[in-house]
Amino acid sequence: MLRTLSIRDMLLIDRLELDFQPGLNVLTGETGAGKSILLDSLGFVLGWRGRAELVRAGAAQGEVEAVFDIDAGHPAQAILAEAGIAADDALILRRVNTPDGRKTAWVNDRRASGEVLRALSDTLVELHGQHDDRGLLNPRGHRQLLDSFAGVDAELAWARSAWRALADARHARAAAQERLGALRAEEDFLRHAVAELDKLNPEPGEEAELDTRRRMMQAGARLREDVARARAAMGEDGAERLMHDATRWLDGAAADVEGRLDTAIEALGRALTELGEAQAAVDGCLDALDTDPATLEMVEERLFALRGLARKHGVLPDDLGAHAQELRARLAALDAGDDDVAALARAEASARAAHDAACAALTARRTAAAEALDSAMAAELAPLKMERARFTTTIAPADPGPDGADAVTFEVATNPGAPAGPLNRIASGGELSRFLLALKVCLSRGGGGQTLIFDEIDRGVGGATADAVGRRLRALATGAQVLVVTHSPQVAAQGAHHWRVEKTVKEGATFSRVTQLVDDSRVDELARMLAGDRITEAARAAARALLTP
Repeated sequence: MLRTLSIRDMLLIDRLELDFQPGLNVLTGETGAGKSILLDSLGFVLGWRGRAELVRAGAAQGEVEAVFDIDAGHPAQAILAEAGIAADDALILRRVNTPDGRKTAWVNDRRASGEVLRALSDTLVELHGQHDDRGLLNPRGHRQLLDSFAGVDAELAWARSAWRALADARHARAAAQERLGALRAEEDFLRHAVAELDKLNPEPGEEAELDTRRRMMQAGARLREDVARARAAMGEDGAERLMHDATRWLDGAAADVEGRLDTAIEALGRALTELGEAQAAVDGCLDALDTDPATLEMVEERLFALRGLARKHGVLPDDLGAHAQELRARLAALDAGDDDVAALARAEASARAAHDAACAALTARRTAAAEALDSAMAAELAPLKMERARFTTTIAPADPGPDGADAVTFEVATNPGAPAGPLNRIASGGELSRFLLALKVCLSRGGGGQTLIFDEIDRGVGGATADAVGRRLRALATGAQVLVVTHSPQVAAQGAHHWRVEKTVKEGATFSRVTQLVDDSRVDELARMLAGDRITEAARAAARALLTP
């Protein structure tokens, strides 16, 4: 609910603060008094795009502040949370405009963008009038309005979930087809490469082992000669024989030197053991250095094959095995591709059938709701002196989507036999106002937390029709807040709260003033609206009659 609207230095307003109430609030005044300025100012603080020059002449800046009461479950709370703005029961919007067009906004004393203001606006205010292109006259919103009337939240949730599942299934099938197409383009390469790699069957570390073995075999002849000399020097004709001779001689002398040779004999024993190990290692090396030309050729062929295949595939030789496994997997995916795509196509068809079922359920509910809405509109139009008009909710097939497969349009025919057409093209100004009011009454579900604003929606009607409009507005304001700008005394008389907007001239400057009317001042205003500038007692009596329940 809009609690307070404060305006500073905007157009003809220098200082103004209005405290609005629940129920039906009416604003009256002569044409040009400044009623539109109030709506322009409210639209400005809500981020609506409107008049460019709003700052009062001579002022440094213009400022508008609006205070709304919102409860914990109000839709505005989610927008505040997303914007990182602290929420409370009171929502304070403030926006400043400078003469050069710069605008700055705050929400609960936190800087905010125009996008945040407009998002909040959609949850706070609904504006209806003859030029209402944001709400009921916009065909793009008719399906949502019918859905709200029908109460199809569960069916919509089902359809949206089914649409997401269908989109996922469609994407999975398309991606699989794309992958399969890419694999088919390289099928010859894959089969040749896998066969080539399988034939070579590379092992990790094999390239380094072959390279070492090749180098040893290439250097084998030269190295074997030196190693063989070393082996001979350690053998029976070399160090081994001399160490055995030394050990035998020391053993023979040991008994006569009272143990002084024991240490030397033990060391020679250890040396003979170490010498034996050295001889075994050298013998192994000599065996390895035996060079067979056929074996060397075989090692080189294997080594060169590994390196050549690695260069061909752009990997390291040690990674050939893993690369081969990857190519085998791609080949297996190719061989199984048709079956996979067929399975995904079946899954997509199943998801489409589920979405079609959800769409059918939505269509059924919408069709029933359309009939109920048309009947409700017929009942509302009769008291508004439009009993011969026909309102039709048209449901036509549309491309399937998350919200079903229906296009919804509100159409009217104002006279019997006349063709039906879009609401905003067929009805005249006065008829359009009454259609909008009747439609809003039918679609209303007791508020929803929004302040409803009707800007001269009674234009073009009078007498009993205007009285019927006023009574519908009063009924709509039950349990909600409705603001009405009106020139009709019948409508104004139905208000629970009444303000008059008027122009005053002070020291050569023109200002707009807003005064809350009660008792006699309200009677006088209604009398003015009935009789004009010259208020008579008969006009006052007629005004009092209008105010009588």
